Amino acid sequence: MRAAQITRNTKETQITITIDLDGTGQSNITTGVGFFDHMLTLLAYHGDFDLTLKAHGDNENLGMDAHHLIEDVAIVLGKCINQALDDKRGIQRYGSFTIPMDESLITCDLDISGRPYLVFNADLSANNKLGDYDTEMTEEFFRALSFNAGITLHINEHYGKNTHHIIEAIFKATARALKQAVAIDSKKIDEIPSSKGIL
Repeated sequence: MRAAQITRNTKETQITITIDLDGTGQSNITTGVGFFDHMLTLLAYHGDFDLTLKAHGDNENLGMDAHHLIEDVAIVLGKCINQALDDKRGIQRYGSFTIPMDESLITCDLDISGRPYLVFNADLSANNKLGDYDTEMTEEFFRALSFNAGITLHINEHYGKNTHHIIEAIFKATARALKQAVAIDSKKIDEIPSSKGIL
């Protein structure tokens, strides 16, 4: 069972995440930021991960924005993915998926390489906020996710106008690419997918 649970408490956020990479896309997510909850639900559903996520942040009682909450959720989620993958034996390792969302088209390419890196090319300037969600936090979320999961992650917007559509396509494309990358290669089930023998 490729699963992990991590609780992380700081003076800014309190987060508990449980993930099962071999799930069916079921989720129970509460962050207090509606649009963010929606995106994380899509991440679980399209990745076929079972995800339970409870998060509280200083945005609830100190008048802060949700910056700390969103970034810290990504940190814990990345660590959970990395822990659940263990030594990454048998995984496909690479994933690539392109998602159309009405007028928007987004591609995510990733490598579960152990070498974290983010390339993020998406213009979210048309709308700075979606409910309580600051759209600039999308890049920060994926940066923290990639660095804590050990993933080389490239997200590219081919074109788009509606900020909601662009961000939703980003989360869906990343989920589908992750689903490909963590899938077990039946021909190499006991092998580390690297010529070095380690990831």
